[in-house]
Amino acid sequence: MTGDAMVDDDEISGDAVEVDERATVSFPFDRMTVQRFREAFPRARWSDRRKAWIVPGTTARRRIDRWLAKEESRVDPYAEEKGRDAYAFEPILSPYLSADRDGFRIRTPFSHKLIAEIRQVPLARWDREHKVWRVPFASYDDLVDRWEAIEAEAQRNEPEERRKRAAARKGTDEERLSRRRAAERKRRRIPLPGDDLPLLDRPLATRLYGIVVLIDITGELVERDEIADLYRDIAEDHVWGLWRTPSLEELVQTWPSKKVPEEHEHQRGWWLPTLEELREARRTARAHERSVRREAPA
Repeated sequence: MTGDAMVDDDEISGDAVEVDERATVSFPFDRMTVQRFREAFPRARWSDRRKAWIVPGTTARRRIDRWLAKEESRVDPYAEEKGRDAYAFEPILSPYLSADRDGFRIRTPFSHKLIAEIRQVPLARWDREHKVWRVPFASYDDLVDRWEAIEAEAQRNEPEERRKRAAARKGTDEERLSRRRAAERKRRRIPLPGDDLPLLDRPLATRLYGIVVLIDITGELVERDEIADLYRDIAEDHVWGLWRTPSLEELVQTWPSKKVPEEHEHQRGWWLPTLEELREARRTARAHERSVRREAPA
C-alpha cells in the first residue's frame, strides 16, 4: 500500500510506537501532510500490516515528536510564542514544574492516574533520558487547565503521603478487599456471560483488567457467593475465562472500535477497545518492553 491510504488515527498528534531501533507513526491522511512527512523522513516506509509509517533509526521517536509538534503548530504558528509570553506573565509556581528554552519540564512521583492526566495535555511526551515529562510552550493553556489536578495527584503520591494512607488502611476491610483483588488478578481469570462470549486470541477491553487477550473458556461455572465482593452483575450462567497480557505487536495490529462501548457492554464485562484505550495499552507495553531490554544481560 502506498502513502495514499488512510491510517488508523484521528489527529495529527499521532501515536508513535518504538519497535527496536525504529518507530511507527500514524496520522489522518491528506496529500500535503503525507508530502511533508516524506520530505522530513525520506527513509520512512509504509507498513500495510501495521497501517502506519515505519521510521528507522535510534532517534526516530524524538524526530517524530518534533515533526508532530511542527504539524500541530501549523494550526497556530504563533502558539509557541503566545504560550511563552503567557507563562512569563503568569507563571505556574510549583515544585513539580520548571521551564527551559524548549518548554516545560514536569517531574513528579509515579502514579498511573498522574500519567493519564499529563497525557491529556497536547504534545506532552516522556523524556526517558532526563526522567521528566516535556510539554511545549504551545500547550500552556491546556497545561494550566489541568495543572490543579496534576499537582494534587503528585502531592497525593509523595512517599510520606503513601505511607500515611497505608498505615490508615492497615487491618481495615478496605485493606482485606485490596489483598483479595490482588490475589484474584494473579489468577488471570475473568467471569464471562455464557450466552455472550468473546472471541479468543485477540485483544479485548475489560472492565477490571484493561486490555487482555482471552486464551481459554474453562466452562467452569462461577460461584457468585465466593466472588460477590470482587465482581458485580454476575448472573447464574457466568463461566470463567483465562487471559494473558497482549504483546505490543498485537496491540499495534489491533484496529480500534469506531464507537464508544455502550452500557450493556460495560455490564457484561468486555468490549472491543477504542483508540484511546489502545493508545494507553501500547504505551504501557512499550515501556515494559524497554524495561525488559534494559534488564537483559549483555
